[in-house]
Amino acid sequence: MSEPAVRHADPIAWLGDRLREPYVQLVASQLLVGAVALAANIMMVRALTPTHRGEVALMLQVVYLATQALLLGTERSFVAAYHEAPPAAAVRAYGRLLILPFGAGAAIAAGYILVADEPGPAIVVLLAGYAMLEAAGLASRAVAIAIGRVHDFLTSRVIESVLLLAAMAVLCTARVDSPALWLAAYLIACLVPTVGYLVFWLRLPGGTLDDQNRLVRRQGAALFPAAISNMAMLRSDRLALPVLASTTALGLYASVATMTELLAWPLRAYADSRLGRWRQAHREGRLRSRPIIAATVLYVLVVAPIAAGCLYLLIVPVFGHAYAPAKAVVLPLVAAAGLYAVSRIILGLLVARGHGTLVSAAEIAGFAVSFTAYVLLIPGHGIAGAAWGSLLGYGAGLLFALAAARFARAPLAARAHLAAPAEGGAR
Repeated sequence: MSEPAVRHADPIAWLGDRLREPYVQLVASQLLVGAVALAANIMMVRALTPTHRGEVALMLQVVYLATQALLLGTERSFVAAYHEAPPAAAVRAYGRLLILPFGAGAAIAAGYILVADEPGPAIVVLLAGYAMLEAAGLASRAVAIAIGRVHDFLTSRVIESVLLLAAMAVLCTARVDSPALWLAAYLIACLVPTVGYLVFWLRLPGGTLDDQNRLVRRQGAALFPAAISNMAMLRSDRLALPVLASTTALGLYASVATMTELLAWPLRAYADSRLGRWRQAHREGRLRSRPIIAATVLYVLVVAPIAAGCLYLLIVPVFGHAYAPAKAVVLPLVAAAGLYAVSRIILGLLVARGHGTLVSAAEIAGFAVSFTAYVLLIPGHGIAGAAWGSLLGYGAGLLFALAAARFARAPLAARAHLAAPAEGGAR
């Protein structure tokens, strides 16, 4: 009996095998986080005014940017360098990578408390603590992919989601209007599963590991501008709105942007889960980009119109009439999310091929265009200016990613041709 026949003879077993695939579990974790983000967004807009919702969004953007500064671009380079590493050894290796950034982050937070009056010390400590926890959580994601225990990471996300929804349900029911307490809910929910699974992995039996941290740091340094530029491109609209418009405008904008971002999350998770395999396929000359990119474009063309229609119709019934002005940014933000999703796959393929510098160049280009657009458009157009600025920036990032991929293919093809032995020649 042929292999396809055997596979389809037991469809339940075949489905079970597919569900155990790391990329499926990573996508599931992203979908779970997306669903929780949607529920959390609804509870926040129900309990908070647009102004207070904007303050929560602003604090989250600060945390996310600080997280990338703490990781120094090491996430993807760690996955590629420590593929199939023993769990305890991998955790210790990433721990060594984070010692200096965490120490520097704590020192900066302490110095800020000493010289600045606003925000207060409690807020600064909360932001610094959550940034370090979030960095540890993202590091645990990279470790889980590298050691082949993505199911552990998925379980930790389930635990975090349950804790976060429970905490936010209490805050929403009690109509708590303190943005700091809503941020504290994120911190508490992240703390338990992140620390728990890191301790669990450290207790697992495992062998020794060749120290690849120097390589991880070097490749991370090449990817760090990409990580910061990507995060800045994603978050600078939320940072620019309260400065150039108001925190109320940020609250309206974040209520939509939080959900349109979900469009790209499955593809980003897929790209991250495939980095190790793509790099191996590239080394063996088997990596084919076009089918992967074509499937990505098809996904966006199918999902984006559905997401835009549903979101546009549901804003007022779900969020309330105070958020009706946010309907104006649905279409440009969905289109921007679609372009961003395609760029994640292209840049993931470039990382697998070892072109971290080109990835950084593409991300910096996207950030530069988006930030310029925000500065020019937000003062006159408010949240609509931020939305169209995102579309321009993400579009520019995708164009540069395509150009970088085209640039990278030519020299690789040339090297492959030179390395191939001539027919009948010496081996």
